[in-house]
Amino acid sequence: MTKKIVVVNAGPRKGWNTDSLLTEAAKGAESAGAEVIRFDLFRLEKYTGCISCFGCKKEKNKGHCIVKDGLAPVLDAIREADGLIIGSPNYLSELTASFRALYERLIFQNLTYNKENPCCNAHPIPVIFIMTSNAPDTLYQGLVKNYQQTLNNFVGPTEILISGDTLQLKDYSKTDWPWTLFDPVHKQERHETVFPQECQKAFEMGKALISR
Repeated sequence: MTKKIVVVNAGPRKGWNTDSLLTEAAKGAESAGAEVIRFDLFRLEKYTGCISCFGCKKEKNKGHCIVKDGLAPVLDAIREADGLIIGSPNYLSELTASFRALYERLIFQNLTYNKENPCCNAHPIPVIFIMTSNAPDTLYQGLVKNYQQTLNNFVGPTEILISGDTLQLKDYSKTDWPWTLFDPVHKQERHETVFPQECQKAFEMGKALISR
């Protein structure tokens, strides 16, 4: 039976770091025979984060967010998938608001507030969680591990990939004022040497996801 993998891009920039890593992970999954369904959160119909309606806490809706907006098809697809690949850039020491909106509703629908059985997810699936950042790889490891732990508990076993010190612009000299915080030559060199290795790692992780 063909496995279905959902890929979710919580970044806005097509063809850049987060998008590229997710694309490679998706190619890896496809190379192993999976069917990939992709969502770009910045291109969906209007949606919000959790509105705390508690509809998912009713027995008939257990594990299902009941809000019908742009995120509903994403949540439905994840619920029926055999694996999830999700990625976001780091914005101001956090992930994007789009990621947070999905994350809130993905997790909260499975949270029971019951000590004996805190999660009602009857269909755990393996997850690949990717974060990109222009800061060093090590700066946000704690943040990513916190997300990993919650995804482990409420979605399924999660592996992480952090790509730091990323290239943000093709030509830093064309900004309206100098971005002196960064070394453009170093950024370009890393993008040409290290980033392709990270893309290959994303591919291999996507490929291995099918057998997890």
